[in-house]
Amino acid sequence: MHRYLAIAALLLLAGCGHPAGVMTPVALRPGAPATSQVDMLVATTRQPSGNPATLFNGERSPKPYLTEIAVSIPPKRDPGTVQWPRRLPPNPDTDFAVTRVKQIDTISEGKTWFKQHVEDGHALVFVHGFNNKYEDSVFRLAQIVHDSRMRATPILFTWPSRASLFAYEYDKESTNYSRTALEQALRILARDPNVKDITILAHSMGTWLAMESLRQMGIRDGHVDPKIRDVILASPDIDIQVFAKQFVEMGSPHPKFTIFVSQDDRALAASSWITGRVQRLGAINPAEEPYRSRLEKAGITAIDLTKVKSGDSMNHGKFAESPQIVQLIGQRLMTGQTLTDSNVSLGEGVAAVIGGTARTVGTVAATTISAPLNAVEQPHTHHSPTDLGSTLTEDPESKPLTQ
Repeated sequence: MHRYLAIAALLLLAGCGHPAGVMTPVALRPGAPATSQVDMLVATTRQPSGNPATLFNGERSPKPYLTEIAVSIPPKRDPGTVQWPRRLPPNPDTDFAVTRVKQIDTISEGKTWFKQHVEDGHALVFVHGFNNKYEDSVFRLAQIVHDSRMRATPILFTWPSRASLFAYEYDKESTNYSRTALEQALRILARDPNVKDITILAHSMGTWLAMESLRQMGIRDGHVDPKIRDVILASPDIDIQVFAKQFVEMGSPHPKFTIFVSQDDRALAASSWITGRVQRLGAINPAEEPYRSRLEKAGITAIDLTKVKSGDSMNHGKFAESPQIVQLIGQRLMTGQTLTDSNVSLGEGVAAVIGGTARTVGTVAATTISAPLNAVEQPHTHHSPTDLGSTLTEDPESKPLTQ
């Protein structure tokens, strides 16, 4: 195990870090260049740090906390990037900076905040991945919301990650620790009359937490709340056979599922080593069998980002760091538009499996994908749990999903 962790550390280590403790609010300077602001509601199962510069640490809290946070984004920057300050306090002219922090003590206060910030009744719930500090997930969500230009109210669910390359097992157990809290947060949100629909966007290890919470909801109620319309799993760090069981056990009808995958994802390659060389959902080639047929039967849309280039040396954060992809999330998936009309143009290197049928998006795609994307959209159909179980895991004529 130690050998695997060492390999994972070498693969995951990237960048030179940034100053810790950026959560202390700073004031915007009068007459400074105009900045953009993202207001978000943050729910967490992390333990309070007692330090206003960090707010919460990576340890587990027996009760969840709510916080209202505003993040200022500088005017001159490249989409897909987070401008971390080189020194503290941050300079809002050039850096991402927190401008307001307010603790919310009751659910009623949280509902009031949502009513004041509602965007067309759409809610986005973001769940971060492995090796994240509280501030990492806050700034990442602010970047996604700003760069995607989405019209949705952003809600961050951040779970207790120790933000250490050697804490993979601790982080994974923290997702299990947090699944009921996320389920309860989704229920409260769904009961709010100001909410028309909810999109869940989860990344990496956070996809496990999202799936487990939806599975719990489905087991309790027989199905996921219908207001949870879309679930987007980016670089899902999930054993693919476990995902199939989670999908079935959440009941029917399902939300619409979209997964972003990439076969060159080095972080998922490390995760596969740690977990005993088990195939991760985020690293499959959705154009190959048996994945293609099984995705089609399950009504799951897979978008292959293998040929997409971004500033992420690990190829693990393409969904947020590629301007085209983050805009796809905000402009199309978040508004319920299809990915199968002729208006989609994401440039080179994106391949899509729409409802399991391989089509090209852009000009360069996997070798098995050749049909144009403007083909007629196939309707999204629901299947019974029994059908889906056999669809995703038990095809005697195909190789197992883990091969």
